[in-house]
Amino acid sequence: MFCCLKSCMNGFTLTPSVPVRIKENPVQLDTLHMGNEMVIIKGGQRVCGSGCALGNTPLLQNKAYFEVKLQQGGVWAVGLVTRETDLNRVHGGMDKDSWCLNSDGTVRSDNVELYHLAPAPRESPTDELLVSTESPTHTENEKIENEKKDVSAAAVMPLEGDTIGVAYDHVELNFFLNGKNMEIPVRNIKGTVYPALYVDDGAILDIILDNFLYPPPSGFEKIMVEQSLL
Repeated sequence: MFCCLKSCMNGFTLTPSVPVRIKENPVQLDTLHMGNEMVIIKGGQRVCGSGCALGNTPLLQNKAYFEVKLQQGGVWAVGLVTRETDLNRVHGGMDKDSWCLNSDGTVRSDNVELYHLAPAPRESPTDELLVSTESPTHTENEKIENEKKDVSAAAVMPLEGDTIGVAYDHVELNFFLNGKNMEIPVRNIKGTVYPALYVDDGAILDIILDNFLYPPPSGFEKIMVEQSLL
């Protein structure tokens, strides 16, 4: 745990004598809604430890976008959840209140695997991504399992140093890898949802809420705070 915190706080120092500058963007990770063993630093932008941390603002606008930088590998997940989800889990999508891309190559919700991305070497973080199709009804399970086996060796997972973009328009949740659509849309998302970052086993994630590393999809903007929440 100490090693994790040391890496997590790399480049971060406390300077009590210097006045704290108020952030222009009020959206950040929420210390009131995180797992018992989570650590949030860098102005509410970095997580390490173990568990899940939510954003402090729900995605209420028509088209919202944020990014997550994989600063250090380990066990992690990125996606959307409601406040009813279990924040002490280290894997996303294990209940009906979470929809997440996981470091084990799965995209899950309600403990159902929607897609599977098998890890494969990449020469650069922008190489093409191959994925299986979304899981269909149980009558086609055998067929899709065979298809997954056929493509698993060629599929590409995000690596340490990559940036995952997350776009949500209340119809679909889409993930982007270094600016490219991963073509793994997640639908049937219900309830009021928040950005969610899961970490364990030394993983460190940074959430990027403005000044994005890659242009958002057309029409999508940074998470906005409704006036009623201010």
